[in-house]
Amino acid sequence: MPWSTPSAPMPSASPTSPGQPEAAVAVLHNDVLPFYRNLDLPVAAVLTDNGCEFCGTERHPYELYLDLNGIEHRRTRVRSPKTNGFVERFNGTVLDEFFRIKMRETLYESVEALQANLDASLTHYNSKRPHLGYRNIGRRPIETIMSFVSQEG
Repeated sequence: MPWSTPSAPMPSASPTSPGQPEAAVAVLHNDVLPFYRNLDLPVAAVLTDNGCEFCGTERHPYELYLDLNGIEHRRTRVRSPKTNGFVERFNGTVLDEFFRIKMRETLYESVEALQANLDASLTHYNSKRPHLGYRNIGRRPIETIMSFVSQEG
């Protein structure tokens, strides 16, 4: 996953199709790769867990997409949450700061309304909310990325 650059902002998430490889490919193609392309940062490798949306045979849609784009697929070791600690922390934060609150406060009329609210929350998470982890040290993820880009340039 392009998270190999320091603390990359998380792409938009989709509650509509968890576990579907086509959804994982869509997020990578529509959100993640264009984000890094706009910053002139090549994506050489992607780190995922071993979920069915990411792994399968060589004909698996996600595996095919990575292969066609020359991106190495790295996988976390099974039952090794430390390997994927940033994602585990992100999942907990989204659960605590978005889903547990919004699902009590809001009756969503459509999945699209939920998606729009989640996207706004993720924009806040990436661009407004300071993160205290050792890579961000109180900065917002977008600030960490821009700092990395300015050092590379």
